[in-house]
Parts: sequence; structure tokens; C-alpha cells
Amino acid sequence: MDRRRFLIRAGYFSASAIATLSTHYWLTPATASSNNPKRLIVIFLRGAVDGLNVVVPYQEAAYYEARRSIAIPQPDQENGALNLDGQFGLHPALAPLLPLWQQKSLAFVHACGSTNETRSHFDAQDYMESGTPGVKRTSDGWMNRLLENLSGHTPIQGVSVGSTIPRIFSGKMSVATIASGKNATRTLLLDRPQIGAAFDRLYSNNDTLSRVYQEGRAARQALQQDLDNEMKMANNGAPLPNGFVSDAQRVANVMVKDPRVQLVFMALGGWDTHVNQGSTQGQLARNLQALGQGLATLQKSLGAVYQNTTILVMSEFGRTVQENGNGGTDHGHGNVMWVLGGTTKGGKVYGQWTGLDNSQLYQGRDLPVTTDFRDVVTTVLERHLGLEDSKLAQVFPNYSPKQRINLI
Repeated sequence: MDRRRFLIRAGYFSASAIATLSTHYWLTPATASSNNPKRLIVIFLRGAVDGLNVVVPYQEAAYYEARRSIAIPQPDQENGALNLDGQFGLHPALAPLLPLWQQKSLAFVHACGSTNETRSHFDAQDYMESGTPGVKRTSDGWMNRLLENLSGHTPIQGVSVGSTIPRIFSGKMSVATIASGKNATRTLLLDRPQIGAAFDRLYSNNDTLSRVYQEGRAARQALQQDLDNEMKMANNGAPLPNGFVSDAQRVANVMVKDPRVQLVFMALGGWDTHVNQGSTQGQLARNLQALGQGLATLQKSLGAVYQNTTILVMSEFGRTVQENGNGGTDHGHGNVMWVLGGTTKGGKVYGQWTGLDNSQLYQGRDLPVTTDFRDVVTTVLERHLGLEDSKLAQVFPNYSPKQRINLI
């Protein structure tokens, strides 16, 4: 048995090990360099965040009738919602984002989501990440198809935060990963000069396996240099704390230092609030506080790059209008989508709001979806990234936008 076959069979350099060269970076083949200064960051809140307690319809009497213990008080009350436009208010835990609203670089699209009726987390996330609601046979994610339709492919043009490639980025195009939390700067065996040099010699040919290895090493080295520089400057070399704030800081610093990073995906869990959801305090409030601080950090750390960046925050579906008997909410339908960025026409809640009267609810229990999430995304892809209609049709196949939303 030759050395290469032994390494593969022993698991030291298996196909999966190549696909995940580390918990930091992942790669399949790519070339060239990006010349489009526009950036896109997608943040997915897994578990179905309660949009009605994020952007609160505080003028709706039905909202308070349905949520006796978990409703967010009106703006003029103690710990009340932060008034946005006289109709909607922001959860007070998201106070760090209020300046962005006032500067008109933050907008919301209410009653937004997937038109598919599933209440399954797995299916709903799959449909939103594939971009083909109701179609399970789609093999790739819409961000991977987007990557394919952008010019200037590089090993780090698409970056996902996490140790594995998410559904939204799955496909034939190359994607690098940055591990989250403490794992982001952990060294690997391949980082040791002698071991790295040995693998470099072993995979120095032009076969497929060698090319994947070579480009994986290139992606890791490029991003590792950016992260090493960031760590040296932050806190006099001390590692950043765990959580979304530190991940947001890390992503921003990488994007500022390396213009080749154009598309970024991040995911946060913990939004499935069936029990003890809380109002201005509790599980949801704690999660929103971390999210708000992280987004504010992301915006601040991007600096001038923020002007050319759009950030989308989405979740698989919303939650029931009526609170349940456990002080929480169950799986719903319509939700709120967030749009941040330097070119965002913010300071406005977009979407068709039909109210919370029982006659207006989806299946008599949920906020309806009056804006397909793909309409928001295609607006961003068209007006921010400059994609033409033929390419939009490849990102979201068999779908024609129902409306163009003037949020960019």
C-alpha cells in the first residue's frame, strides 16, 4: 500500500478531512480575484425567532390580548418598545441598533417569509436555504448559486462562520469557513512547518486530490494571516470573548483586511421559544441583546466597508400570535426580515401589514406571509450586487419576483 492510500484509509487525509481542512477553513476549487466592492452578509436565526416581539405592533389591541404575559409594553410604559414609526416598536434589548434606524441604514420587512406552509424547522430551513420552497430535490443552496453568478472567483470569496458548510452554501462553488468562538484561532497539525511541508510535497501534483489540497491550504493561509493580525491588535493579543459579538468582530476585521471576501454566512441558534419566552426579560431578550450588540459591533468594525455592505437577518418562520400555556409561543408562519447596510433605505418598516384581527391571520393563528423572502433577497441582489435578471433566475430558479421592494 502506498503512502497516499495509507493516509486516506487511516483517516489522516480522507475526503472529509480535505473538505474540512480544519474547523477554520473549508475549500473546493476556485481561481482569480474579486473586483466587486459590494459585500453581502446573511445571518440566519435558527429556531424561528418571534418577529412579533422583535418589531412590535404596539398599536394593535389584538397583540396585547393574545400575549398577556409576554407582550412588549408600549413605548410610553416602563421597559417599553423603542418607538420606530408610530405603529411599530423595537424590542428594548435591541437598543444598540436604534442609532442605525435613526441614521436610516436599518429597515425591516414585516409579514415576510417563505410561502410554504410547513411548520417543521428542518424543512423550513432547508427551503429557505435552497431558495426553492416546497422542493426537496434541490441539491445546492442559493448563496452557492449566487457565488457561481458573481465574477472574480477566489478561494475566499464565499465564507461561512462555523465548522461545516451550511445548506445555503452547499454546491459546486468553493467556500471557506471560519470557526466560531475559541476555535477560530486554534492551530492544527498542518500549521506545523515540518508537517505542512510534508503534505505540500505529497500533494504537489496536478491531480484532483492535490488541487483540492493546494487550494484548501491557500484559503487557510490567506484567512489565517488576517485572523492572526486581528488577534494581535485586539486587547493586546488577548483572545476575544465567546459569542456572536466576537464572531462579528472577527468577520468584520477579515472583510476589512481582505476585499476578496464578498459573501459571508453566519447562523445563531436558540430562538425556539416554546417555554418561558419572556417579555423584556428572559430567554428571547437575552438572545436579542447578544444579537443587537453583535450587529452593532459588526457595523462599527466594518468602518468604511459598511457603506458597500448589505446585511440580511432571517429566520425559517415566525411564531404564533397567541402565547401558549407555557409562557412561550409555538411554530407560526410570517415573520420579520431585517436589512442593514450603507445603501439601505432604512428608517422604515416595509411589507403589507394586514393586522392581527383573527380574520386576517394565516390559518386563524399566525401572521400571514404577504412578502416572499425571495422578493427581499432578489431586490438586494439586483440593486446592491448588480445581478441582471438572467442571473437572478439562476439563483432562484422557477421564481419570478412578485414585487420590487424599494429598500435599496
